[in-house]
Amino acid sequence: MNVWIAVVATGLGCYALKLGGLVIPQRVLEDARVRRFTDLVPVALLSALIAVQALADGRTLEFDGARLAGLGAAVAALLLRAPFLVVLVVAAGVAAGLRLL
Repeated sequence: MNVWIAVVATGLGCYALKLGGLVIPQRVLEDARVRRFTDLVPVALLSALIAVQALADGRTLEFDGARLAGLGAAVAALLLRAPFLVVLVVAAGVAAGLRLL
């Protein structure tokens, strides 16, 4: 039952967030602080997601060499301005190759 409460609460929260974007006055959205915030939030969320996926196993930190090497390969591919799909394939290939060894 607790899972369904979480699912419904998350759905309502997402709906409220979308609705909030529609009903907020335009003058609020044009404020420089709000623009700066909305520019930086996706970067922070993606960084947190990457950190959790690369360095965590459940509730513990785990420094897995294969995952960290895959992350490093992805960063290198991004610095070389590779397309996103290529970045994913390179990172997965490096991590899989190291796990295979």
